[in-house]
Amino acid sequence: MQIEVHGRNLQVTEELRELISRRFEKVSRQVSELAVLRVELHEEHNPSNPLAQKAEATLFLKGVTLCAKDAARDMPRAINLTSEELSRQVKRVRDKRRGPRAGNGTGPMPYGDAHAYEPQEQPAAGT
Repeated sequence: MQIEVHGRNLQVTEELRELISRRFEKVSRQVSELAVLRVELHEEHNPSNPLAQKAEATLFLKGVTLCAKDAARDMPRAINLTSEELSRQVKRVRDKRRGPRAGNGTGPMPYGDAHAYEPQEQPAAGT
């Protein structure tokens, strides 16, 4: 997965880039190598807003685009919240692509049990 990091009103340091790559590692294991993740970090200069650090992540996959936004008092917490939200979205998309019955344990019946579920013959209505 390719990661692009952009900052608005904020200098993106090497430390923030490493933090982003570590936090989004779980997402990168679930998606293709061709996927592109764009992370945008920004800080609001409003003293009345306690959640001034914001992180926004957009993941471009084949056929779908996922977006997650979160805000916190500090940037590492905002990045952590965003990565968790994006991870949930990726899991949901993967489960949908596998089909409605994938992984719920309802497979074909074993051979021995097939005879137990054969319909019984009904007596004739006039008898």
